[in-house]
Amino acid sequence: MSDTATLPGPAPAGKNDSDDVLLRVDNLVAGYIPGVNILNDCSIEVGKGELVGIIGPNGAGKSTLLKALFGLVKIHSGTVTMLGQDITGMKANALVARGVGYVPQNNNVFPSLSVEENMRMGVYLKPKTFAERWEFIGDLFPVLHDRRAQRAGAMSGGERQMVAMARALMMNPSVLLLDEPSAGLSPVRQDESFLRTRMINKAGVSVIMVEQNARRCLQVCDRGYVLDQGTDAYTGTGRELQADPKVISLYLGTLAEDVDAGADAPKADAPKADAPPAVTPAAAGPATVTDAAAPDTQTPDTQTPDAT
Repeated sequence: MSDTATLPGPAPAGKNDSDDVLLRVDNLVAGYIPGVNILNDCSIEVGKGELVGIIGPNGAGKSTLLKALFGLVKIHSGTVTMLGQDITGMKANALVARGVGYVPQNNNVFPSLSVEENMRMGVYLKPKTFAERWEFIGDLFPVLHDRRAQRAGAMSGGERQMVAMARALMMNPSVLLLDEPSAGLSPVRQDESFLRTRMINKAGVSVIMVEQNARRCLQVCDRGYVLDQGTDAYTGTGRELQADPKVISLYLGTLAEDVDAGADAPKADAPKADAPPAVTPAAAGPATVTDAAAPDTQTPDTQTPDAT
């Protein structure tokens, strides 16, 4: 493993014995062009039932990491194991069959198809399980059952994100790879996206979530990794990373000012009215999300998702 600057103190929550590790990445080197590596000796692990956040500056390799795990980027060296079995460089369809789900940031629904037809595409490897999985999706996101006949391309960005997540869940994955689930959404819809992610995790699915909204990501994740120049620079619980001065100053930007202001303010002071609501695992809310809040900033697109 690379020289990771692990935060001091007790071992991060969620660090497990080998029997509890679901997905392990060791010394991964990967990139789009031969001889030009985006990931450089990157190592992470995800325990069974964990929600792990991946944050870092633009160009750090966060999305590339997910694509490499899902067989969409060439791995030059290093290994990826799932439940102790080597899955390094497997094709996307083989990974889906093994229990790996992936939701890309863009082009993640079939816009010309209805919600139900998108779900059927999600279970194309096991069509006989559609009824069972569709019932599960209805329990998690009842709004999708209510709007099963609506064309996905006519939905808002937040609603399409829900469709994309649900479709990835149709194959009953053990681990779900989420690439920037809150990108392009209004603040209200961003909160819903994070709550939705936590709900999926509480339903028994391990999650690796890449996020540019570092503060919110660290609020909901069990553990986090900070990627920098293609390697894992820092790791710890979400709370540890939020409080670490180096992580704040280097990666969280204005969070440093928020932390300083909070430390100087009297404890009895009420929070500012314009402060964004905190999203914590304990605040995961009800067992359903209806997406009935204010509209988000995305507009329907007409592009189709990757075939994988």
